Amino acid sequence: MFSISIEQLCKTYTPKGKSNKSTKALDNINLQIRPGEFFGLLGQNGAGKTSLISILSGLSFPTSGNVKIYGHDVIRDYRKARNLVGTVPQELVYDPFFTVRETLFIQSGYFGIKSNDLWIEELLENLSLSDKADHDMRSLSGGMKRRVLIAQALVHRPPLIILDEPTAGVDIELRHTLWKFISRLNKEGHTILLTTHYIEEAEDMCNRIAVLKSGNLIALDETKNIMSRFGGKDLEEAFVKIIACNELSSFNKEI
Repeated sequence: MFSISIEQLCKTYTPKGKSNKSTKALDNINLQIRPGEFFGLLGQNGAGKTSLISILSGLSFPTSGNVKIYGHDVIRDYRKARNLVGTVPQELVYDPFFTVRETLFIQSGYFGIKSNDLWIEELLENLSLSDKADHDMRSLSGGMKRRVLIAQALVHRPPLIILDEPTAGVDIELRHTLWKFISRLNKEGHTILLTTHYIEEAEDMCNRIAVLKSGNLIALDETKNIMSRFGGKDLEEAFVKIIACNELSSFNKEI
């Protein structure tokens, strides 16, 4: 069983009450991610990454195709599918009137978890939030708020963790803290799906890489193979070469 199984996925946005043409954000995507993988999803702005993550997280519905999380269809079996996913969004979304600890207890309640004290304390410690646990969310810096978002995504111990630009605009300390903890969770068996514009992060962390361009999956292979195939000294150089090529289908390789 795959942690993520995507078959012939299409997503089209059609403006209401306007004459504008529909926009196809995802075009016939086929992708499988194995349990325990650290998987990178790369692409320029507008490539379709957010649309794909929104469908996996239950925030958006596919226009057509099938998407399953550990065998559970995200539409027909959405309750089980969503319980298996923890998503760290790009945006800093929070309730300003709760403390950090209260926020995590409330998040636990959303998943029906009544006794979660030990894991919450472990999250606070591993994300260097212990000294901020009783502070209101509105009093935290941007970097601290992002740490809380990460803790919220992990509070129900999901087997699939989706990180959508988790280190965008944050300091080096948070990056080091985050990757140390996420690497530990990955070694314990959690599947990680990462989107990032910091290509060096994907090169260091991800076993396999998929590249989206204009809603199409144009490259899929092990990270080392992608760098080798495109003759780049690093993943960033290979990524630039992939994006620059117009022959989309020639790079798509299932392994």
